[in-house]
Amino acid sequence: MKRDGRRRVVVTGLGMITPLGASVEKTWDGIVAGRSGIGPITRFDPTGLETTIAGEVRDFDPTAYMDRKEVRRADRFAQMAVATAGQALKDAKLEITPESAPHVGVAFGSGIGGVSTLVDNIFAHAKDPKRVSAFLIPMMIVDMAAGEIAMKYGAKGPNMAHVSACASSAHAIGEASDQIRRGQADVMLAGGAEAGLIKVAIAAFNQARALSTRNDAPEEASRPFDKDRDGFVFSEAAGCLVLEGLDHAQARGAPILAEIVGYGLSADAYHVTAPPEGAEGAVRAMRMALDDAGLTPGDVGYLNAHGTSTQANDGSESTAIKAVFGKQAYDVAVSSTKSMTGHTLGAAGAIEAIFCVLAMRDGVLPPTINLDNPDPICDLDYVPHKARKRAVSIAMSNSMGFGGHNASLVIAGNGAL
Repeated sequence: MKRDGRRRVVVTGLGMITPLGASVEKTWDGIVAGRSGIGPITRFDPTGLETTIAGEVRDFDPTAYMDRKEVRRADRFAQMAVATAGQALKDAKLEITPESAPHVGVAFGSGIGGVSTLVDNIFAHAKDPKRVSAFLIPMMIVDMAAGEIAMKYGAKGPNMAHVSACASSAHAIGEASDQIRRGQADVMLAGGAEAGLIKVAIAAFNQARALSTRNDAPEEASRPFDKDRDGFVFSEAAGCLVLEGLDHAQARGAPILAEIVGYGLSADAYHVTAPPEGAEGAVRAMRMALDDAGLTPGDVGYLNAHGTSTQANDGSESTAIKAVFGKQAYDVAVSSTKSMTGHTLGAAGAIEAIFCVLAMRDGVLPPTINLDNPDPICDLDYVPHKARKRAVSIAMSNSMGFGGHNASLVIAGNGAL
């Protein structure tokens, strides 16, 4: 790994809310057990939709993190962002003080932000414009997750939102790491949140033929790399990592979980939803991340794939991995945790980076469930069905978004520091 004098960035705290549970350990227990968080939609009446399943978060109480007035004035995606930031700060044993506040920043991503609030107010406006909430604008805009976190916990350093579809929170982590390296912050709360489970969003993805319609077997619907995959499963989630300069973390005796050692990003410049043949954009992002880390493909022991369970993504990403890793592609363990969480869109990069940290912490590689009949083009080791005990010290996480956005993160476990 590069030790070229630049400031090193470590992970000291984690927070997560997913369809598998409203905490890191609940979610991780579900992942290790190979349990699906997908079920019938209960948030609204899905009658008339082709897809009636999703990954809903069912055990989240925002009032455990915000007072009732704050909850009423924040969209669900921002509520979950605040909650995971609070979890991560507690995990990092970090208290933001008036003295440290200017040196603590926030970088948070989302694909569609407060779309639920927006749609509710559109319906209200159709009845009477005076019914539109005075809080509509601050509730719907994507940057409000970062803003709410800063206001709740007093973080006065760099503050920004990242919007690059399903690569949003991976970009947030990479850019937050770079801000620490540049000395613009000592600590960054980085991650993403998505809570866009509304009827019109499901309908739109159905029209695009992007979602699974395996309504009679929801737990089997997300099946990355399987020949019988028929689309992704739309889910909600949030994830947050506390990132710190290594010097800062050591000075306060913080628990060091992992290190962000590489970050790569690119654009396909090809199509609004489809990857190019050969997945050259994803290839460049992975190679850039490895170069940034000063590592070779042979150093990577685990790769958390974007792995959406769509026809377009899974074969393309497998091709990209083979292009980057060469013959070693068949030695690296690859899995898609979306087989259990569903696709959490703008939150995916954050929760999957967390899975990489936990995999290295516990020496357990997450499985790809529902991989019953692998697509011939998807011929790598996808850790099928069951978690695998294996100690690894370097992991990679891939994220790709509509618009051709690609991001790769390389993370070193605590044992490699």
